[in-house]
Amino acid sequence: MSQEVYRRGMGEPVVDADRSALRGRQIDRLRRLLTEALPGNRFYARKLAAAGVCPDDLRSAADVPCLPFTTKAELAADQAEHPPYGTALTHPPEQYCRLHQTSGTSTGRPLRWLDCPVSWEWLLNCWRVSFPVMGLTPHDRAYFPFSFGPFLGFWSAFEAASRHGCLCLPGGGMTSTARLRFLIEHRATVVFATPTYALHLAELAAAEGIDLAGSDVRAVVVAGEPGGNIPATRERIEEVWGARVFDHYGMTEVGPVAIECEADPGSMLVLESEYLAEVLTPNGDHPASDGEVGELVVTNLGRVGSPLIRYRTGDLVRAEPDPPPLPGVPRWLRLRGGVLGRVDDMIHVRGNNLYPTAIEAVVRRFPEVIEFRIVIDQTGPLPDLRVEVEPSDPASGARLAEAVARAVRDDLLFRVEVCPVPPGTLPRFEMKARRVVQIQSAT
Repeated sequence: MSQEVYRRGMGEPVVDADRSALRGRQIDRLRRLLTEALPGNRFYARKLAAAGVCPDDLRSAADVPCLPFTTKAELAADQAEHPPYGTALTHPPEQYCRLHQTSGTSTGRPLRWLDCPVSWEWLLNCWRVSFPVMGLTPHDRAYFPFSFGPFLGFWSAFEAASRHGCLCLPGGGMTSTARLRFLIEHRATVVFATPTYALHLAELAAAEGIDLAGSDVRAVVVAGEPGGNIPATRERIEEVWGARVFDHYGMTEVGPVAIECEADPGSMLVLESEYLAEVLTPNGDHPASDGEVGELVVTNLGRVGSPLIRYRTGDLVRAEPDPPPLPGVPRWLRLRGGVLGRVDDMIHVRGNNLYPTAIEAVVRRFPEVIEFRIVIDQTGPLPDLRVEVEPSDPASGARLAEAVARAVRDDLLFRVEVCPVPPGTLPRFEMKARRVVQIQSAT
């Protein structure tokens, strides 16, 4: 697929597109993508041959379920068997220009992902479509306070914002305190960060006497972990920054999938001009009922160099079946409450099942909690769960722990041990936070 042909295929988002017409365009793009990817992409050549499917079989949305699912475990196994990049590549490695990788699978081995120039342009286009929906303009000064490692995250956002006309301010190679002073001096108006790091910067700002709420920052775009649509976390960030939070959802291997609309806080808009999305029963293969929680399955429609077809993200969402129209907003799939959790994140303790995000939603209601951690102790005959909280005032630690435990019990109908820990005990995270810790038995 040439660059010129690809750009013609992208087009501009249609604001009030008929759903059936949108589905028709998606199927047409998917058929063209598979035609371009095969037979060079050996991973999908094998999978589609085993399923007895070819691109010409895709005539309507009803034909999509005939395509096999793709899982992260499959991709990890393929890369382990064919190091370092696996066989899910349409072109020879020398035709690729970008390398990114995930933070790690359940085995601890990250997925490595390559993009050719055409695929990279497609990723930038996903952000280009997102910026106006979030209300970001070429007059914004976009600040990226993170080290530019091999994750995809804000690499594509940085370059796309530059092309959008924004003045892009890099924050790599600095201490967190230096980053705070940098954003003040350069009058940043939009900050891109994980929810955890946005809160950590706010913690440091308070210690340094820096007035974040009085700065020029008007928007904080958060991504990389839950938080942007957890009400208590969101409210905390908006209060200390004096800015509107916009949640963003994507994955290294999939790309930028969904963003929060300026006119509809609390939900996310799937970029259906660039993705075909399905919401299926968790770990199942049937569509979830309207308004019920299901697993998000996505197919990217323009990442021709390294496509993913019917990728089981493992992320739980609730699709809004018939959202009211919003002026100037595409009629794309809306996810009420954003990403609600992960299929594999559910905690099973003594007959109770809950997601870490449910605990965070309670803990973040207490501004006295600077940081927290969920510890699952499996050293005994039955697993135990406790929540460690780091209070802003050590003298009030016991009282705070008791209040948090009572709130968890009242909200989640679950008794949990809450323990205060000394200031500075819990780790701080620049990128994706890891707040669930499991202690395994030595035997």
